[in-house]
Amino acid sequence: MRTNLMLIMVLLALAACNGEDPMVDAAAPATHLGGCILLSPSADVPADVYVRGELGATSAIPPFTKELQVYGLRLAARDEISDEFMELVAQAITEVFPQDPELDLAMQRTVLENHYRYRALIPVPLGDDFSFMEENEEQWAELESNNSICDIIMQATPNGQVMEVVEHILHYVTDIGLHHAYPDVWGISDNSLLATAMQKAVDEGYYDVSGYDDIGDPVIRFRVEIQEFAYWFISTAWNLQAPYGPTHEQEWTIRNQQELQEKLPELYAAYEQTAARVMVAPSAETLMQIGPTRAEEATQ
Repeated sequence: MRTNLMLIMVLLALAACNGEDPMVDAAAPATHLGGCILLSPSADVPADVYVRGELGATSAIPPFTKELQVYGLRLAARDEISDEFMELVAQAITEVFPQDPELDLAMQRTVLENHYRYRALIPVPLGDDFSFMEENEEQWAELESNNSICDIIMQATPNGQVMEVVEHILHYVTDIGLHHAYPDVWGISDNSLLATAMQKAVDEGYYDVSGYDDIGDPVIRFRVEIQEFAYWFISTAWNLQAPYGPTHEQEWTIRNQQELQEKLPELYAAYEQTAARVMVAPSAETLMQIGPTRAEEATQ
């Protein structure tokens, strides 16, 4: 959605400041798939992948000043971000991956292992203030070089705080965890089932990708389009779009699980055998703590 495009444009603007035309020359780095995912694993996996660490100060990832590690996803923030918000994001992540014996826990572990191996790092800025990137270009460039940074989770967005959190957790899980665990289904590649279903959704008018036309590099544009499609698909399968999704969104027109099954049945069947076997939606209680529904926002 728009948050992703805003971040991409900020990064390309930084490239322009270094003498590059962001719409012509900026390209996905050879070390990263789609401009964000490390091509080679570069970190060890702990014996217990279900580690939810303590929120604490850090000097290891400047310009960020505090971090919280949860299930291989590393939340990184500056002091203006509330501890409560970071803990709520962490709680949502743990609820997405319950150690439920009815799930495929072996594959769930594989998904989480990938978060560690490919150094998933999630910046948490305050609203759309991305000045920390521009003011600390060298530090930011080093973070991008050494980690998989596929998006951000903003605190205190004017509307839609719940989906801000859900969307960007899903971007990391699908880009890294599911991409490596189930490459034939969730791979960021032209021949994955996800890519085939995305093209069908575009052709049939369920998914409008025109909002990403400004991303000049086709490799980055494809990765953004497919990660957004994966988010729309899974959040709709979880029946979160109707209560929490944008009310006048033209990018995605499927609103609930039943409609999703009817319009994209092949991917839905594969989803039930893969992603739905390792992850679930965050609890209603945690989502309520993160933010209101769209209907509740309208009455405020």
